[in-house]
Amino acid sequence: MYVVRAPGRVNLIGDHTDYQDGFCLPVAIDREVVVRAVARTDGIVVARSDALEGVVEIPADGFEDPRRVVPEWGRSVAGVLRLLSHPDRPAVGFDADVTSTVPVGSGLSSSAAFAVAFAILAGEVGGYTTSPRSVALIAQEAEQTATGVPCGVMDQIASVFGRAGHALLLDCGSLDIVPVPLPDSVAVVVVHTGLARRLEDSAYAERRAACEAAAARLGISTLRDATIDQVADDPIARHVVSENRRTLAFVDALVAGDLELCGGLMDESHASLRDDFRVSTPELDVLADALVGAGGYGARLTGAGFGGCAVALVPSEDVEEVVTRACSRYVSATGLTPMPLVVRAVDGAGPVD
Repeated sequence: MYVVRAPGRVNLIGDHTDYQDGFCLPVAIDREVVVRAVARTDGIVVARSDALEGVVEIPADGFEDPRRVVPEWGRSVAGVLRLLSHPDRPAVGFDADVTSTVPVGSGLSSSAAFAVAFAILAGEVGGYTTSPRSVALIAQEAEQTATGVPCGVMDQIASVFGRAGHALLLDCGSLDIVPVPLPDSVAVVVVHTGLARRLEDSAYAERRAACEAAAARLGISTLRDATIDQVADDPIARHVVSENRRTLAFVDALVAGDLELCGGLMDESHASLRDDFRVSTPELDVLADALVGAGGYGARLTGAGFGGCAVALVPSEDVEEVVTRACSRYVSATGLTPMPLVVRAVDGAGPVD
């Protein structure tokens, strides 16, 4: 029996910066995808999920076109197998059972964790090792192929390189990672709006294309190299440049123990995602305001937006009271049922002994 786990992630600050070589601050969380597998002798991969319908059955050799795989959730599996295929590697089949505690469509990177878990699992069953960075990049490309969404690499890096008790300052240009300790005095609270989202049904690709067009107009490779004056009249680009600044300032404040400043930067980030980048929703706006109004240091949408979750930093000693008040306010304002999670930072993906 082979068992592999891969955590989801929440991003404290720095969204829509990863595909512009910017900075972000994700946390691998104690909600994870777990895949249990046994080897087969016929070169076929068969996968089942406790949360998703249908059975995936594809050759282990990677020749199956991921775009044709049914059910759709198996396209990531096919993408991983194709990217790992090599003449010197045995194409070993396996039976896989998938369980997950990462809510689907929440913006907590269930799809990235899924792809990461299968990339590690394929190596375990096949008897070869893939470097952690390669696992993240393979999972990213597999997800892009499966969904058609040109996602960045933050989610996969966080799932692979997570560290218990730490956030990860990720430089998406160099892929350098600096672990940043999270103080015991603060809790990370994630609340699902009750509205799921699929990035392939959103304007994610349009926003990315707008960023690329802005960089091209400025004659630079990515908006990482732009100044705030250069993008002052372009709201989409302005968000990316200002978000990079906020992310680095947030890290400095976190290290200094200035949680009030961290909260203020989170609030500014949400406003920028709402007003400049236009990826928030009325429900996310209400939820972020409710979390701050209930006693959180700050709150913002997390992930790509268009639905999903908000994240807040909350005093550890007040976390139950803050969550209860915020959720009550949200229900009163929207009529929706939120799903709160108090999450811990955990180590990254790997085999389970």
